Order: sequence, then C-alpha cells, then structure tokens
Amino acid sequence: MDDESTRPLMTDSNSPPPRRSLDDTIERYIGSFGWAQFLQASLVSFSGVFDAQQTFISVFTDFEPTWHCTESDSFCHQSVSNICILPKSAWSWDFSPHVSVISEWGLQCAGSFVKGLPESSFFVGCLIGGVILSTLADSSLGRKNMLFLSCLVMSISTMLTVFSPNIWVYAFLRFVNGFGRATIGTCALVLSTELVGKKWRGQVGIMSFFGFMLGFLSLPLIAYVNRGNSWRILYVWTSIPTVIYCVLVRFFVCESPRWLFVRGRRQEAISILKRVASIPLTDVNNGGAAISMSFSSLQIEEEEEEEEEYEKPSVNSYTAMKKLVEKRWAFKRLSAIMAVAFGIGLVYYGMPLALSNLDFNVYLSASFNALMDLPANLITLFLVDKLSRRNALIGFTALGGVSSVLIFALQNMRIGNHGGLQLALELISYFSACSAFNMEMIYTIELFPTCVRNSAIAMARQALVLGGVFSPIMVAAGRKNGFWSFGLFGLAIGLLGLFVVGLPETKGSDLCDTMDEEECKDRKNNNSVIA
Repeated sequence: MDDESTRPLMTDSNSPPPRRSLDDTIERYIGSFGWAQFLQASLVSFSGVFDAQQTFISVFTDFEPTWHCTESDSFCHQSVSNICILPKSAWSWDFSPHVSVISEWGLQCAGSFVKGLPESSFFVGCLIGGVILSTLADSSLGRKNMLFLSCLVMSISTMLTVFSPNIWVYAFLRFVNGFGRATIGTCALVLSTELVGKKWRGQVGIMSFFGFMLGFLSLPLIAYVNRGNSWRILYVWTSIPTVIYCVLVRFFVCESPRWLFVRGRRQEAISILKRVASIPLTDVNNGGAAISMSFSSLQIEEEEEEEEEYEKPSVNSYTAMKKLVEKRWAFKRLSAIMAVAFGIGLVYYGMPLALSNLDFNVYLSASFNALMDLPANLITLFLVDKLSRRNALIGFTALGGVSSVLIFALQNMRIGNHGGLQLALELISYFSACSAFNMEMIYTIELFPTCVRNSAIAMARQALVLGGVFSPIMVAAGRKNGFWSFGLFGLAIGLLGLFVVGLPETKGSDLCDTMDEEECKDRKNNNSVIA
C-alpha cells in the first residue's frame, strides 16, 4: 500500500530526502488535525474561561450599590445624587452592605484611588507577572508546566480573597491573582497551536478566544444569580472550578512537542507526537508502525544536525528576551506589535468600564459586550485563512477608532437622545478590538520562531494589559469630558494600528523554530520582493 507517511523511507539511497521541518513532520506523519489534537487544544483553551472571570470579576464585586432615602426631610430627596453630603441616618443601601466591597467597608466617600486600587493592583500584577514568568515557558518550565502553575496561583489567590478583612488585603490578593494569571492566555494559545500543522493553526488559535468569551459570558450570569448576596460568594464560585481544572491540566495535557525539540528533548517530543497522532482506528497497528519508523528517521536527522553548527537553546530564562532585543528585525516586529496591542488594550478593557458613563444596566451591558466576542471569534475562525494578517489588523483597528470617536461626537450633540446609538457604536468598537486582538495573536505566532514565540506573545499581551492599567483612569476622567475616554480610545487604537504597515505578511507561511531560520526566511522574502 502506497502510504504517504512511508514514502520518505522508500526514496533512493543516493538521493536523500530534503530536510523536514517540524511543520512537515506534523503534517505528513500525524495529520493536520485529529481527535487527539482537538481534545488537547480544547482542554488547554478552556483555561480562558477562568482567565476571563478573574479579569472582569471586579465589575460585579467592586461596584457602588444603589441606595434610597430613609427619612422624609430636607436632607434626603430624589434630587440628591451625592451620598456623602447626607447624614448616615438619612439613607440606606437597597441591598445588604455585603454585596460589594464598597458598601461592606464603607468606601462610598473614599477617593477614586482607593476605590480603584483593587482593579489597578490586578493589572499591575498582570504586568509584573508577565515580565517575570513569561520567559519561563520558553526556557525551563515549558508551556504545560507554566499553564499549570499560573492556574494554580490564580485559583489559590481567588480562594484566599474570600477571607479579605479590608481593602488593603483585598488589593494585595488581587495583585497576586493578576500575577498568577498573567501567562495563562499566552501559554494556552502557544501550546494549542504548536500541536497542529499550519492548515489548522488559525482555527485552533481561535479556540482559546472562545474559552475567554465563555468565561466573560458566564460571569454576568453567575453575578445575577448571586445578586443580593455577599461578593465573597462570587469568588468561591469562580475558584473551585479553577482548582479542578488545575488537576486536569496536570494529568491530561501534553507538553508542546515543538518546545521539546527546541530544548533538545527529542525522545519526549516523539513520544507526545505519537500520542496525538491522527491514525485511523481501523489501522492502528500499521499506522503506529509507520509513525514509529518515520519518527526514528526524524530523530536520526536531528542527531546529524548536532554535528553541524546549530543555534543551541540556552537554559537562561531571559535568553529569549535578549534575542528579541538584540536582533534588529525581531525588535522592530516586537515594537510594532506592542504598540498596536497597547491601543487595542485601551479599548478592550476601557469600553466595558466606560459603559457606566452611558448609564446602562451593568448586567446587560456586560452581557452585550461578552456577546461581541462571538461574532469576532467566528469571523476570525472562518476567515483566518483568507484574510491578510496585516490588512485585517489595520481594518479592525480603524473601525474601532472611528466608532469610538463617533461616541464622543454624539455625547456633544445637544439635540435628541442618542443613548441607543451610542451603545451600538460602543459594541462595534468593542467588537473591532476583540477581532483585532484575535488577529494580532495569530499574527504574532507567525512572526516569531519557536525559541522566542511565547516571550513575544507575552510581551504583546503585556502591552495589551498596560492599556488596561490606563483605561480606568481615562474612564474616570471621561465622566466629565468624553474626549478623555471615548475620544482618546478612538485616536489611540486607530493611529497605533498603522504600526503594522512595515511588517511582513505571514498568511500561509511555515513556522520557524530558530532565529536563524526566521532571519533566512525574511531575507529570501525581501529578495523575492526586490526581484
């Protein structure tokens, strides 16, 4: 039987087959996408559920509850909007004070810094955690162990948050929570896409975004069921499933075979590739034998490469970051990607927070925004093989920028009520930011080789989170003047999106494993363009 997987073994001895890349090995020997790979990618991508819940949980735990007057006198009436000018005996919360950290700890008259401290601490933790932990996934720990460790730290800190006695301990635990979850999205995206060939890389990459969307959608539902109860219960409901997920990752998720090959652990990589091989059940024995022979020949080729000059991976955790900075082409790509990510982050994190400036129900607004992830993910899923990475990113950022600026313009119109139109534009802007983020992550995967890929994606996500650090401040300033929120959001994402103009197009390209491979491919592409 002329099996495609056995053809390389039947070539003439005087004409050795061309050297195969990891992409070729995956495509030719285990198939582009099988059930084992699908289950692995699904389990890894499910981490996005818990990531999203902790990212947006403060919307429902740190809000300022509604209140009502308890006395019929001149001190309290419907026209009074500032609770701080009233005596405490003149008003009361509509629900139990325990529904929010603001009401439980009497922070309704505290400054904006104290009220926003837990959320700001979370994003600062994300920034610091991303810098410290991101390169460990490329160096010593690997993708799987880093994913497990991140989820474990996030789940433990979430559970401990339940016992917070004051705002300061609460803010510290939110910092630890953000520190732990900083690399979850990066590891999940890289690990899932490195298990498949280039044909399905984009679709598998979108799976992690669907996981994040599911978590964002589930949070308003959990919060609505929990309305009127203590905010601490919301942390309990989101921590226990995360602990269970950590156990599943530890025992059922495979390490990235690409990373194992780059680290020199070829036997482990070959073993994992055999486990996820898409062999027909009717021909397991023959298929398994063919794969074993094929990977044996691959191992011989790799051992022969060791005798030649080859880019050896270093055990230093920050070697990957050093390579990204030292290589001019890599630094140029990283800088452009981070600039675009910062603009996207302002809109992605700022728009849900800025809904309070448009006076909409918090449960409905959060649900509508979460639903925007669905069309964004579907469009990216079905069009990822047809869309130019560069042009699509420019288009989505431009659409988000125009929509956001139009919201500011409508706020300054004194004629008519434009609340519904403003919400529609807000959803369009958020949808554009989601789509741009999806496309940028796929683009980043293809722009950088395996040895630094996780670090590059981590830095892009760090820039995204940095936008999240600034967006609450801009939203607060935008309550008096919409230019400082919606106006700046639109200008930032629209103008920063143009930074990708000078980057190479990567649609349909092979993934490289070393910096030398990527540099060689870049030179060939430049020469072909000149020719």
